[in-house]
Amino acid sequence: MMRGRGLAYVHYKHSESYVAMGMDVAVERASGEIRVERVACAFDCGQIINPDGVHAQVEGSILQTLSRVLMEEVQFDRSRVTSVDWNSYPILRFPDVPRLEIALIDRPTERPLGAGEASCTPVGAALANAVFDATGARLRTVPFTPERVKAALSAA
Repeated sequence: MMRGRGLAYVHYKHSESYVAMGMDVAVERASGEIRVERVACAFDCGQIINPDGVHAQVEGSILQTLSRVLMEEVQFDRSRVTSVDWNSYPILRFPDVPRLEIALIDRPTERPLGAGEASCTPVGAALANAVFDATGARLRTVPFTPERVKAALSAA
């Protein structure tokens, strides 16, 4: 098992929320499976009016984006979409949810900003950087499926 840590940061739209994210991952060389073990996020969206709501929004956005980056992909053949139900379209399941540590930075003198989209933006970069730290291989195409991980490992 190879382990790594990746970081990413964004100042969303260059004028809105600030998001810093770190991830700890484990990558199994033989299968190409990536396991995200921990996500730490510092989130600054100006004045926070409803901390529980912002926390839930950030947490949910991180998990949804992890699912997209790790496994979600519409499948199709020459004539139609073939991933038409929950059995054929993979999503992150409860056993795969990493430990989440969310630090909200409240700045009551600033205007409140959005929490949803901003918290999605550094997820893929932090994950790709963590995989690179663990393996020395760069992943540049999402989702980061086991097949793509093994191909990147072979090329590295």
